[in-house]
Amino acid sequence: MKLLPKVFSYPLGALKKLGPGLVTGAADDDPSGIATYSQAGAQYGFGLLWTIVLTYPLMVGIQMICARIGLVTGRGLASNMQRTYPLLLTLPLIVLLLAANIINIAADLAAMSDAVKLVVGGPRHLYSIIIGVTCLLLQVFIPYHRYLPILKWLTLSLFAYVGTVFASHVDWSHVISETLLPHISLDANYVLLVVGVFGTTISPYLFFWQAAEEVEDISDIPSRNALVEHPEQAPQELRRVNLDTIFGMGFSNIISFFIILTTAATLFPAGIHNIQTSAEAAAALRPIAGDFAFMLFALGIIGTGLLAIPVLAGSAAYAVSELMHKPASLRLKASSAKHFYGVIVIATLIGVGLDFSGIDPIKALIWSAVINGIVAVPLMIAVMHMSSMTKIMGDFTIKGKTKLLGWLATALMTVTAIILGLVNLF
Repeated sequence: MKLLPKVFSYPLGALKKLGPGLVTGAADDDPSGIATYSQAGAQYGFGLLWTIVLTYPLMVGIQMICARIGLVTGRGLASNMQRTYPLLLTLPLIVLLLAANIINIAADLAAMSDAVKLVVGGPRHLYSIIIGVTCLLLQVFIPYHRYLPILKWLTLSLFAYVGTVFASHVDWSHVISETLLPHISLDANYVLLVVGVFGTTISPYLFFWQAAEEVEDISDIPSRNALVEHPEQAPQELRRVNLDTIFGMGFSNIISFFIILTTAATLFPAGIHNIQTSAEAAAALRPIAGDFAFMLFALGIIGTGLLAIPVLAGSAAYAVSELMHKPASLRLKASSAKHFYGVIVIATLIGVGLDFSGIDPIKALIWSAVINGIVAVPLMIAVMHMSSMTKIMGDFTIKGKTKLLGWLATALMTVTAIILGLVNLF
């Protein structure tokens, strides 16, 4: 029995260190992302599982670089951009990020409200108000050191999608063969779904959030400091960031994999290919996979939405406030960071309002994807440039494999943006 603590001491100690990377990765699987992954599985079965495997190392690379910028400098991405580039370059990117996040909030609220209605019935717009206000109150009135554990616990809701798979029949040999030896198609719809998965997996709001949360932890944890000021902490802190990001993005991509797997194993063979929203996917599961699978899928939508909406609103608030040279921190009270919390309130309330406007949730997702695609490329180029500058990073400039992965992710998103632009133009 004395060996038990020794056996589990390292894994438990490592899990306690997980923070920004875990929450960031989990927030990537928001209800609008679930809709994209559900479409992939419903339309092409196991044929798009390879996209999740491909994006994992690229996602790790770019998120690790964003986290390191925050850790090394003690400043968020927008703050570093403001100090490096002209306002005419940074302002349009931040405005577009804000617009994309608000539209994404609206789409997520619509999906969550539909999911609640599926489970308990009742008026969906009322649920949209309740969810939006709940997310708002948590961010504004709960101190950061108490709020972060809430976000961490919400990541557990994503295990619903693992449970859904095991509540369904899956041919695992077929899954492995389709993942490792996929049949690539040049069909326009196939290409668009591939692009959609890439754009959903690597999203600009995640860059700002993870960098900002590293800065929050520097202020909240007495033993942690910006590495430019305390380089002696680098070995330990960089290992922590690497572990946190690798685990967090791995968790995110495993859940994405299982969402595609669920709809591929159930809806695709049943001939149900036209899935537009995550709530439609949940409803379609009920007659095929049973009430248990339906309930898990629907509850997962609600849980991940409660995690994603604060991240979407918060990342926009960090970006806008840092650009304006205003205090930007969840540690501060609303009276001390009026601009920061003002952006959170406005972004969330506009998202709720858009849900009442009758906006088509599918069009909202398309517009969000297009704007994210426009923002992602120049933003990622800026991130790669700043991370290579000695003026910003000191002795901790990005090198080697991490730098290569960051540029590969940038190249992938460049192609994604071009394809999205061509499709929407013609």
